[in-house]
Amino acid sequence: MLVLRLNKAGMPQEWIDIEHAAKLYCQDKVLFELGKDAITLKGGWNHAGIQSELPLSSIIACDGKVTDMSGKIALTNKYLFRRDNYMCLYCGTQFAPKQLTRDHILPRSRGGKDNWTNVASACQRCNHAKGAKTPEEASMPLLAVPFRPNVYERFYLMNRKILADQMAFLQNHFTRNRQWTCS
Repeated sequence: MLVLRLNKAGMPQEWIDIEHAAKLYCQDKVLFELGKDAITLKGGWNHAGIQSELPLSSIIACDGKVTDMSGKIALTNKYLFRRDNYMCLYCGTQFAPKQLTRDHILPRSRGGKDNWTNVASACQRCNHAKGAKTPEEASMPLLAVPFRPNVYERFYLMNRKILADQMAFLQNHFTRNRQWTCS
């Protein structure tokens, strides 16, 4: 289980392991908790035979440095394929990541940029068939509009094992009308 750490303004900062979360609790750096999912760490026993417990929330906001993560969404194939739900945006078939490629909608040979809004996941067959053409020229319309993920969508892309309450928190800040699935 990973804990979603927010800054004091409620913006996602990082995914942390439960040991790091426990340290933040013990250092009294947790300002508030969100979500319903929690884990309880068991500790030692006191002289009265009572075992210590430390409940950890799955979403915590901490005091400390506020980092603006909004402009730091790296375009990687891993994130691209996850954004597109491992689906070829030309034929609509889902594939394993190894079977997908990064297609430039406006080909780089024609001045297209390598950025979130100009790339789509494509199977090898469709990428080859499209070649150095635009989707219109190749008569291969895109099934979805490519987009640049916002900071909340970035945190969705970063973690494959998101708890239900973490997903609800992140989804509440997703750009509307986008289809996302938990995987």
